[in-house]
Amino acid sequence: MLLEQAAALLQPHVPLEKEALLRRLETPPEPHLGDVAFPCFVLAKQLRRAPSAIAAELADAVAADAHGVRAEAASGYVNLFFDPAVWLGRIVDAALEPRFGRSDESRGRHVVIDMSSPNIAKPLGVGHLRSTMIGNALANLYRETGHAVTTVNHLGDWGTQFGKLIVAYGRWGGKSALEADPIGESLHLYVRFHEEAAKKPELEDEAREAFLRLEQGDEETTALWRFFVQASMKEFERVYARLGVRFDEVLGESFYNDKLAPVLDRLRAQGLLEESDGALVVRLDEEGLPPCLILKKDGATIYPVRDLATAIYRRQVMKADRLLYVVGAEQQLHFKQVFGVLGKMGEPWTGDCEHVPFGLMTVEGKKMSTRRGKVVFLDEVLDEAVRRAREIIAAKSPDLQDADHVAEAVGIGAVVFGDLKNRRLLSVDFKLEEVVSFDGETGPYVQYTHARIASLLRKGGFEQHPGQDGANGAPRAADERVDMADAAWVCAKRITQWSAAVREAVRDNEPSAVARYLLELARDFNRFYHDGKVIQPDDAAATQARLRLSAAVGHLLGRGLKLLGIAAPERM
Repeated sequence: MLLEQAAALLQPHVPLEKEALLRRLETPPEPHLGDVAFPCFVLAKQLRRAPSAIAAELADAVAADAHGVRAEAASGYVNLFFDPAVWLGRIVDAALEPRFGRSDESRGRHVVIDMSSPNIAKPLGVGHLRSTMIGNALANLYRETGHAVTTVNHLGDWGTQFGKLIVAYGRWGGKSALEADPIGESLHLYVRFHEEAAKKPELEDEAREAFLRLEQGDEETTALWRFFVQASMKEFERVYARLGVRFDEVLGESFYNDKLAPVLDRLRAQGLLEESDGALVVRLDEEGLPPCLILKKDGATIYPVRDLATAIYRRQVMKADRLLYVVGAEQQLHFKQVFGVLGKMGEPWTGDCEHVPFGLMTVEGKKMSTRRGKVVFLDEVLDEAVRRAREIIAAKSPDLQDADHVAEAVGIGAVVFGDLKNRRLLSVDFKLEEVVSFDGETGPYVQYTHARIASLLRKGGFEQHPGQDGANGAPRAADERVDMADAAWVCAKRITQWSAAVREAVRDNEPSAVARYLLELARDFNRFYHDGKVIQPDDAAATQARLRLSAAVGHLLGRGLKLLGIAAPERM
């Protein structure tokens, strides 16, 4: 809000479009430097003038137009000071509106987000958390800015690993064990196969033959494959429900089986396929990339062909304007090759395809490796986080009703926030003791601040009704008559940065921008809370003004947590 107002004051006097101007505006590090600053260095070359001269002229021009805003030139900057007596009430009014910060600028743009995408017959490990929750947060954030969003869980339900499972089941498996624990038994069989294949390489040939039978529609093999898929999906859906994640589409790799031949026909017709050591590849020398393998020596298709078919389907059938792939950074070369082949096929929308990579996740230094059987199960991590949260809640609020439900929300929220607060390209090794703490840069800290505000509003009898001029009928102008401490103004200024945080998160596909914003907003509110009593029995006007500011902060904390896929309990 302050940034937008600053841009409106400056734009008539600078040769910049609104969006470019907004990107240049800064929040000064110290209050004595103003609330918003514009660096005139960015205009010096274009205007052929010294930044200090530009700043002096701009400050005079803005001062003539502004009400409740003071402009000063200093060291090549125009520093804008917003009068709290004028602006604090306006900020709170705006923040209490249901659509505060929402944008329709991207209405009509359809984004398809590929996320989570676990392999069937393998457990959901901590490594799946990042793709799932980064993708979920991005879907929410894109919707917040007006996009139409379709989330797709691109299941790994096809490939030679099923040949391995089928061989392992035939040699060492049993129906009763598989039915009793589908994921656990599948993992046991998968690990056993790799252990045995290391001693008997001919097992790999058996696995290829078994997968060939599956591709050819062998009835018995297909029935076993279907059981693996159905059992895995039941388990996946249980964990997704705990995380609060839902998908618009769940389409496995097998869905695209009948869509591969048209892609191969196009590649042949366009003369893009070349032989290389018996295999067929598309050369990407002009893109500075190694050849993209399309067909192996034995004629089998591999991942790039399926991803080509998938992208074309999402564009042509799902009518996507933009395709995002939330997949680990280790797949960067793969997606560069796939997008490069799409470009050589003449698809003009290739530039609308984007890989959204992320770093490795470990818990207490442990990562997942299903081939060796060393798995950090996501479910176990969530259980432990919930257990720790329950212990803390029992100590802090022994009489809390529905404590188990709150512990589930806090424990899972702690794990999710512990991931999303980090820039996605960073590898994350988090320790449960740290992420479940109610202090520091954690999800429970933000949730607890939200619950604290909810408690204050209940105690103060605060109600905000749509269209009402103030809380409990109090006039909005009351804010302007109350001498509130500096901490209140710091909170109000942070509120105005909400839209910028959401825009940054969408622009950079970086949910951490919102997570970091929530930490800063919670910190600012807690300073305000400790600065003086919010509820002052002898001063109704001050109480209402403080409650309204608290409500505005609470509203944004709750909204921000929801966008990140985290619950915001009213009581903790």
